[in-house]
Amino acid sequence: MNIDIAFLSTWALPLVFLGPLIAAVITFVLGASAVSRFIGLLVPLGVFAVSIALVIATMDGQVVVSQIAGWPGGVAIAFVGDLFSALMLGVSSLLVFTSMVFSYAAGLGIDRWFVPAVLVMTGGVYGAYVTADLFNLFVMVEVALLPSYILMSRRGTLTALRAARLYLIVNLTASTLFLAGLGAVYGVTGTVNMAALAGLGVLPVVGVATGVVVIALSLKAALVPTHSWLPATYPYTSPAVTALFSGLLTKIGVYALVRIISLVYEPGQLVTVIVVLACVASMVIGVLGALGEGTIRGVLTFHMISQVGYILVGVVLAGAVGLAAVVFYLIHHTIVKTSLFLTGGTVEHEEGTGIIKRLGGLARAHPVASLAFLLAALSLTGIPPFSGFWAKLGVLNAAADAGSVLVFAAALIVSVGTLGSMLKLGSGVFWGTPKGMREEEDEETPSDVTVGPETVGATGVAIDVATAVEAPPVTRWRPLLVIPGLALALISLGIGLYPEWLLALSDTAGQSLSEPTAYVTAVLGGGS
Repeated sequence: MNIDIAFLSTWALPLVFLGPLIAAVITFVLGASAVSRFIGLLVPLGVFAVSIALVIATMDGQVVVSQIAGWPGGVAIAFVGDLFSALMLGVSSLLVFTSMVFSYAAGLGIDRWFVPAVLVMTGGVYGAYVTADLFNLFVMVEVALLPSYILMSRRGTLTALRAARLYLIVNLTASTLFLAGLGAVYGVTGTVNMAALAGLGVLPVVGVATGVVVIALSLKAALVPTHSWLPATYPYTSPAVTALFSGLLTKIGVYALVRIISLVYEPGQLVTVIVVLACVASMVIGVLGALGEGTIRGVLTFHMISQVGYILVGVVLAGAVGLAAVVFYLIHHTIVKTSLFLTGGTVEHEEGTGIIKRLGGLARAHPVASLAFLLAALSLTGIPPFSGFWAKLGVLNAAADAGSVLVFAAALIVSVGTLGSMLKLGSGVFWGTPKGMREEEDEETPSDVTVGPETVGATGVAIDVATAVEAPPVTRWRPLLVIPGLALALISLGIGLYPEWLLALSDTAGQSLSEPTAYVTAVLGGGS
């Protein structure tokens, strides 16, 4: 299939960033109308179409570059599309579309701020995937974060506002550190163009300066030991917003870490050793936290920390093999974790709580939601024939090729813990004793208080039960709440049954990341 490279480089790449921002202005003017909601669905579909065209154009290793205003490479603001960024655009726009469908079914479409805020946030995320400049990456991240502060605090309860305050403090701290790192990198190299920084990490002064940026991005990605803010914030907004945040905002940090570490540093440097230790710690601490949580989103949020470790450990293992595992795992995780958050959000909306002790026996009454959870949980655990099996197999292969016994053992042991936490969720929510038939009394929460998922957590955050958000009324389960999570779970199953195409794309992307000559030449040379 022939793809017009000139169109992609001239219009399509800039529009994946600018298009959602323009649409955000339009939807804000229109207010909470049906047209606004339609635009909110149309934009991610448009980005998905661009991503498909970009995948086809770059699947042979080609790099598409748009140099804004015709300035030479290394000077101009550059938008760059390679296979890695194309795949991330595709999976991100897919999760935005499904999350928006869920959001409308949950009633968030009546908030005039919701659609414009999501569009601005997604514009920043898409822009981060196609920028080739560290300063522009910083700008894109801030564009994505600004509306997230609004979305985090829209519930208006004291619990939600406390979580939003912590979320704001953490991200402002990370952004300040990011900016300081940018200044240091520019001060010692005279550039913040990522292609121009390729391989310069071997110079100690550049390695340390870039390391400040890596620390800031690790905080945004919730990599241990900078992880504790994530389970203290994400479970306390609405389920739809949590799903969007999990699939978009933490993925910016993960994507940027993959891009920067693979470009700037060489295998065996001190920073790569530190990354390995942080990743293993994230895998273990995340799954232990999930085992100790008492709410649906609490369990899933701790698993985000564990899975970030799985994803990033491949960056510093076995070159192209490890980076191919990173690409596949990142796509798998984005799909599966969003599916789990959406299915868990369905339970919260329709049952009035996300507390596991207050649920149980839902499988008989709601078999579709139970099926969606089962498929996604099996994939997250790594059971064949789901996409998670191939993702974890890639990590194990990379660890074996690199001779890393620590990573290999940790990956296997943590998989058992993941299975245990998924069994805990499944038995407690869908296949356990139905609510109302249990003899034990929940001593954590007064029985005469209606609570939401904000009430309990294993994060050490003090939560006032009396100020918890009122749970939505128990209603007949709405199909549009259940279908998005099921659709993503079925996509994971499809990838697991027919993995060859994605494995091939991941191998090509991993090869390009490990040998970035084509990327560097295209960006600094000024063309595709």
